[in-house]
Amino acid sequence: MVMQFQRWVGKLAVAVGLSLAFIANTYAEADPKLWAVMKEAFFAKREMKEVDFIKIEAPKRAESGAQVPVTYSIDRAAANGVVIKKLYAFVDANPIPLTATYHLTDALGDFQLSTRIRFETDAYVRLVGETEDGKLYLGSRVIRAAGGCGGMVENNEAEIRAAAGRIKMNVETPAKFGTPTMATFNIKHIMRTGLQRDLVSQGYVPAFYINKVDFAYDGKPLMTVDVGVGTAEDPYFKFSFIPASAGKLEAVATDNEGKTFSQQYDVKI
Repeated sequence: MVMQFQRWVGKLAVAVGLSLAFIANTYAEADPKLWAVMKEAFFAKREMKEVDFIKIEAPKRAESGAQVPVTYSIDRAAANGVVIKKLYAFVDANPIPLTATYHLTDALGDFQLSTRIRFETDAYVRLVGETEDGKLYLGSRVIRAAGGCGGMVENNEAEIRAAAGRIKMNVETPAKFGTPTMATFNIKHIMRTGLQRDLVSQGYVPAFYINKVDFAYDGKPLMTVDVGVGTAEDPYFKFSFIPASAGKLEAVATDNEGKTFSQQYDVKI
């Protein structure tokens, strides 16, 4: 496990460095050449097939690079038997391109999730789906947005720390047992990237972010999200799942400093 982690960190470092180099030498318009570099850094020489059953919905131009709304979905019918177990979400021109990794279960049905992400400059969103046997599939979309990863910050540290970890969670009513039902999760957190500068000292503000959220229903795993700093402030996930009966939706989140936050929601008939 240690070796795997070290290799992954190494790939991430390469991708970050190459991304920054490309950004410095290109205009703001999304550059399709970035993906070849990113793909090699994260997936080496593994084959990857472009498909239309992995979908990304988003505005062509976002109002703010700090809060870009996106919806990811997987059309199982169109996938013809391909079952995605892991979904990697990238913004290929971001300094840290991997925004999140979603570990999926059958209880999600046809996967559909809405969230908000950050953009440093105009870029492609890339979703890479991985099956249990390691096959890779790609969906892509261009979005115009900028300025969401760095910049200057001036925050009240005491207020930020006091508010961090407050969770709001909801499930649509009436619950649709045996059919897809929407759940909403929102956690208060500043999600500092480590690339922002303090307005007074001009130094970099240390990264401080939610790094993982585990969802379960009646004690059974539903979805795990490995969260990156490319996820926008106050992480938001709206997703569908299939409750078989009345039960309890649970969410446990952790941050990069080791703190844990949790919430439960009773789903009733």
